[in-house]
Amino acid sequence: MSLAAGRPVIAIPGPSPVPDRVLAAAHRASPDIYGEELAELNLQVVAQLKRLAGTQANLAPYIGNGHAAWEAAGANLFNPGDQALTLTFGHFGRSWAQQMEAMGVAVERLDSGNLPVDPDRLAQRLARDTAHAIKAVMVCQIDTATGVMADIPALRDAMGDHPALLVVDAIASLGCAPMMMDDWGVDVLISASQKGMMCPPGTSFLWFSDRTAARGRTQLTTPYWDWHSRAHAEALWRFWGGTPPVQQIFALDEALRMILDEEGIFAVWARHAALARAVWAAVDAWGEGGTGIRLAVGDPAARASSVTAIILPGADALRAWVTANCGVTLGVGLGAEQPENVLRVAHMGHSNAAMILAALGAMQAGMTALGIPCGPGGLDAAARVLAEPA
Repeated sequence: MSLAAGRPVIAIPGPSPVPDRVLAAAHRASPDIYGEELAELNLQVVAQLKRLAGTQANLAPYIGNGHAAWEAAGANLFNPGDQALTLTFGHFGRSWAQQMEAMGVAVERLDSGNLPVDPDRLAQRLARDTAHAIKAVMVCQIDTATGVMADIPALRDAMGDHPALLVVDAIASLGCAPMMMDDWGVDVLISASQKGMMCPPGTSFLWFSDRTAARGRTQLTTPYWDWHSRAHAEALWRFWGGTPPVQQIFALDEALRMILDEEGIFAVWARHAALARAVWAAVDAWGEGGTGIRLAVGDPAARASSVTAIILPGADALRAWVTANCGVTLGVGLGAEQPENVLRVAHMGHSNAAMILAALGAMQAGMTALGIPCGPGGLDAAARVLAEPA
């Protein structure tokens, strides 16, 4: 007998759970794509997306996932042979670097394993670049695979007066963790719809500063990827390079209203932080007594508020058990040295305390059923965190 019937609990780091309200908003026929109603709604969504990022910068939307946004950024930032410095600490940062290399960019990696890059290392590397050959510094704010979060303001400070652009992948962080693009001095911000924005996958966005725009087009800038024409479009179809993703626009409008106008962005950040702490507390309790269960990121200040990577012997078997018996889906150990012993619990987007407790409860039941050693009190520890005053 399985106890998995009922609404599933999705605890993977994207696509994250989509609110019923957002699904309902998207579930409607397309209006006239040349009419004023949709064009005005699109402009409203653009304004909300700028609020979400904390910026007045230019915004270019694309139909595509995060990899499409990476390509759009590369096409607008670099000429073939231009040098980029990537700060990598996980699977996705390394994949981004590989994609830029495939586009002809000369990528140098400043890799820190599974730890955030030390700002001093960045400062020292840029100090040696007296010819200013490095055109951009690229970093994921949160690497979804490791659950590591970079200190973006500290990295910006470490760049000093070097003219390189700061390019930040916020795909796993925007709408989950603080981001203040203008105040922090971020030149290019990249994100997508399927994580903190609580929408289905399929749309991605690039915000870019006026300083970035002043560099103009590059040899890699094709008509489709050109972010200048999208950011300054006067017709709806030009924003999207063709037919707009109508249902996604409806979905984004609803989701951004929920985030920005109803819950409020500061409350959203605080909710994500509390849910993350509850997961960490459970894992710490399970790891007591030398069970081998531990958080992949030791320093709480370097942990992501949207996803937690957990080293857990027998993780693959546990993932399969909770799916089959409890209706809970956990993330795989992506990019880990021993992926069969690593899993990820997402607490991003449309997530609440009950959903996180459900995922943790299923994990504890699964460890009991499979005979995976774990310390007692994991759920109690999580509950104590969630019981703290808001």
